[in-house]
Amino acid sequence: MISGPLTIVLDAHDPARLARFWADLLGREVVDDALVPGDETQIGLRFVASESEREGLDRLHLHLTSAVEADQQRTVERALALGAHHLDVGQLPEEPHIVLADPEGNAFCVIPAGNKFLAGCGFLGEASCDGTRAVGLFWSAALGWPLVWDDNEETAVQSPAGGTKVSWGGPPVAPKTGRNRQRLEFTVDDPADLDRLVALGATRLADDTLADPDGNEFHVHVAG
Repeated sequence: MISGPLTIVLDAHDPARLARFWADLLGREVVDDALVPGDETQIGLRFVASESEREGLDRLHLHLTSAVEADQQRTVERALALGAHHLDVGQLPEEPHIVLADPEGNAFCVIPAGNKFLAGCGFLGEASCDGTRAVGLFWSAALGWPLVWDDNEETAVQSPAGGTKVSWGGPPVAPKTGRNRQRLEFTVDDPADLDRLVALGATRLADDTLADPDGNEFHVHVAG
């Protein structure tokens, strides 16, 4: 089973800069140069150096929540001051969320107060992923996290302790082109867990890298 926080790994041209941006925005600290650690209820973010250019659509983006009405604008203003910019992904003017991108173009949404789905999830409320229902079921079993949403091919899982949800939007799923720039990462206590993940439908790509049933790469580290 998963040991410690779930983390999202993001490719970056300047990992230290992106780590500082997200640590300042989330109110966390940077450790080990480019890790913004999570905890029992909030996922962490880790930035790794990559020279590859962004191609196609990202398969994962983050949702930041608002406790009261004024929080949304405060978060947007803070993000812009730290180096974010507005991003047009085809959202409609009447949609209440605000789409931004971090200094290297990673999209994230600032959600207004009153969103029932993200109530009680904390500031980093959701990692929203492109993926099938089957992959949502895989991740529920892989992480040992309960399935907290399963409707019309959309799924979401959440730690038993609560906090950040990880969701998959169902079809249509965009074609995968090359290695994902954002990938999940976690630690397990027992090497046998790698075999368990394969039995659940993962594919072994390298010593610590597997792919879920949709082909999305993820990293598994064995403690010890």
